[in-house]
Amino acid sequence: MAPNTASQLDRIPGDLEVSIRFEGSRLIQAAGVLLHLPQELIAEAIIIFARFWLGPEGGSLAEYHAKDVIAASVYLVTKPSAHPVSPRRLLSVLAYLNKVRPSLDIESASKVAPEDCFLSEGSYQDGRLALIHTEAQMLRILGYQTHVSLPYAICINYLQALDVFTTTENGQALAKKAFAHLNSALLSPQLLYLTHQPPSLATAAIYLAAKEIGVKLPGEEWWEVFDVDREELGFLVVALISMEGFIAEETQKWSKTKVPLTLEDVQAWIDKEAQS
Repeated sequence: MAPNTASQLDRIPGDLEVSIRFEGSRLIQAAGVLLHLPQELIAEAIIIFARFWLGPEGGSLAEYHAKDVIAASVYLVTKPSAHPVSPRRLLSVLAYLNKVRPSLDIESASKVAPEDCFLSEGSYQDGRLALIHTEAQMLRILGYQTHVSLPYAICINYLQALDVFTTTENGQALAKKAFAHLNSALLSPQLLYLTHQPPSLATAAIYLAAKEIGVKLPGEEWWEVFDVDREELGFLVVALISMEGFIAEETQKWSKTKVPLTLEDVQAWIDKEAQS
């Protein structure tokens, strides 16, 4: 099969690219939590991060430091929002999280002493320049198309249309479970947020959550009301179910070493693999 990303054209192994995308998404999620950002903004940053590497005209892991793209993705989406993050605060939090990799456990991260993630003035200035440069490169490669459509509000609207909150005592639990599936889908190696529309993602998350909790939804094929066919629904449900195994596999694979997020570390990993 022909390479379909710039990284693959530059001979970056596909499995390494998947791992870096996954690690980057996890870092953005963790940073967003520590920065007290709304989940919608965190999701936007993860989608922008994934979109940057997409296609032969996208960014390549042989040309761009993933760690800089992670920072720029958060910076890009928060800058015009009601929750802007200063470069110093963003870079400090990411340095903070890098200390607890590969675990990336939020509870562990929150216990790291603030002085442990202190950035020297020199490191901060280098990071700030890299952030500004990478932000400009991302905008160019993305064609300044940074709008992201999300399924969260649609999910709530669909649950209301299905009368879930008034006809079942499990309505809140169903909504929480559906949102959890939407959040885990952000980490999908199949890039579900880039290949499927928000209404389809919301429908699949509701379907799976209802099955898991044991809530019977009205109508035999209720999803058709939301213009989702059985084939797409089935594909997305299987993809959502597979996320637990994928996350466990990636976590195990990188349990003793950090996923490479710089050009130098990526090349060192490739060289090491070639010798083994």
